[in-house]
Amino acid sequence: MTLDRAVMAFAGVMILISLLLTAFVSPLWMWFTAFIGLNMLQASFTGFCPAAMIFRKMGVKSGCAFE
Repeated sequence: MTLDRAVMAFAGVMILISLLLTAFVSPLWMWFTAFIGLNMLQASFTGFCPAAMIFRKMGVKSGCAFE
């Protein structure tokens, strides 16, 4: 698995978890979904992604998006 796929999979899982929390716990969890979306948006412009940095330190090989 490349870094790109790991980051996208992680973001997808976090969004699904936040949607489940919104549906079953509290609508305030929608703020977590918004935070994830904003982080993905800023990463697309700046190239700075904390999740990518963590996965890289864990030894996941780089893909083309987060070089």
